[in-house]
Amino acid sequence: MADTEALRARFARALEGVRGPGGGPDPSPYADNLLGRWQEPQRHYHTLTHLTAVLDRVDELAGHADDPDVVRLAAWFHDAVYLPDRSENEERSARLAKRALPEAGVPAERTAEVARLVRLTVTHDPAGDDRDGQVLCDADLAILAAPPSSYAAYTAAVREEYSFVPSDAFRAGRADVLRRLLALPRLFRTPYGQEHWEATARYNLRGELEMLSTPAVPPA
Repeated sequence: MADTEALRARFARALEGVRGPGGGPDPSPYADNLLGRWQEPQRHYHTLTHLTAVLDRVDELAGHADDPDVVRLAAWFHDAVYLPDRSENEERSARLAKRALPEAGVPAERTAEVARLVRLTVTHDPAGDDRDGQVLCDADLAILAAPPSSYAAYTAAVREEYSFVPSDAFRAGRADVLRRLLALPRLFRTPYGQEHWEATARYNLRGELEMLSTPAVPPA
């Protein structure tokens, strides 16, 4: 169970790091709105647990970022709007950030940067000199390098979010996603991610793809 009080404090620190202490209204209502979004009933993977994990990985990679608090705010917003049957979740999440952050006291330039980073999670393909984008994308994809039991829980949660998709269609679509990921020259862009997560993530992806590609055995 995610610690909502701790998350509320983490949001306040990131917000104040971007706008300056006392540089705007009380962070709590903004944190509460986001926490409510991350606890919506249609979510099974994109939950407070995922948010916490991404924030933890951003902290782990913060030395690579140019503006770590902007990346932290982007992590808060990157799946703030999430409906599994919709394709524009990242765009709607970015627009939410562009509405909420100026009201919360964030300067326009840094608001725009948060929105840009959120949109980057559509492709997870940051430029070679985009250090903040590399940190956010690596943090979001770090689950791919999880230990076997955690990776199995992740894939089960993703399947549950897409429970409205028939089994054969889901297997085919998920396999396409895995093949695209495995075809990338690198899954992770930060030096830390490449060293610590790349090999394990590729092992997990190949194992899942092999499982999805194995024909189901009909009951006797």
